[in-house]
Amino acid sequence: MLKVGYKASAEQFAPADLLRFAVQAERGGLDSVFISDHFQPFRHTGGHAPFSMAWLGALGACTERVVMGTSALTPTLRYHPSVVAHAFATLGAMFPGRVVLGVGTGESLNEVAPTGIEWPAPGERTARLREAVDLIHRLWSGERVSFEGQHYRTVDAMLYDLPPRPVPIYIAAAGPVVARMAGARGEGFICTSGKPPELYRQTLLPALTQGLESAGRTLQSIDRMIEVKLSYHRDRQQALHHTRFWGALALGKDEKLDVQDAREMERRADALPIERAASRFIVTNDADEVIERVRPYVELGFGHLVFHSPQPDQARFVEDFCAQVLPRLRRAF
Repeated sequence: MLKVGYKASAEQFAPADLLRFAVQAERGGLDSVFISDHFQPFRHTGGHAPFSMAWLGALGACTERVVMGTSALTPTLRYHPSVVAHAFATLGAMFPGRVVLGVGTGESLNEVAPTGIEWPAPGERTARLREAVDLIHRLWSGERVSFEGQHYRTVDAMLYDLPPRPVPIYIAAAGPVVARMAGARGEGFICTSGKPPELYRQTLLPALTQGLESAGRTLQSIDRMIEVKLSYHRDRQQALHHTRFWGALALGKDEKLDVQDAREMERRADALPIERAASRFIVTNDADEVIERVRPYVELGFGHLVFHSPQPDQARFVEDFCAQVLPRLRRAF
């Protein structure tokens, strides 16, 4: 059965408001809530960046059934993997069966400013993520862990509060190397919508399958999740205008990889024409069009759709989505 989730837009809304929207999403019938983990937002003006791990604790206390997690957190630079393992073990113990740790290699915007580090090359970031996932899994074993890796070290580290079952780790990937890692090491795979179709068909999903096969696993053993960028509003022009806040998503790697300041990211995003700023989003006022636009992702095997809306009236989006789009999704898939 298709799972449908809500992306809590931490870069756009204050934490208390975001909590209200997420609670509303559960009441509206959605299955999951995922939050990003930014130290800085993509946009300085009107931007927000609450601490995801604290916010997830509040969400768990205010809800009863939604699965909740990060999409995605970087457990390698501004956080030591041991701290991430500790935090998510505690969340999993308090809300068993409801917590997901979604991880990725990170962005300089979030890691350089709070640490002053030099932004690592892609190969090092990938190696750090692989090592971090291994260390987190070991710490969740309940044993004392002395770990001597290339990037991280522990000495007789032990976590005393663990959930009944380990928290599933979902690995976010935008390229084949990390997609293979997700298949080999993750309980879930995360990517985002609005990119060229061949990226999913010819690169990400084949690499994911290779990783699964290398670990003796099947496609059915991993949750394939995609964040669907959706600007849905009764006025199509307003729907188009709302995407401006998230124009940074349309910037290419070379345009944003070195950006470490939200003000500069905003400047670069605002220089884009609105058509390009909106290019990652499904922009529509038609619920049936939403179904047809997400159908290719479902047919590719994505069984978990998490919807991210740029609408400033987020409560209205959640209400309209749950009343108009969600029932159609349930019937269609």
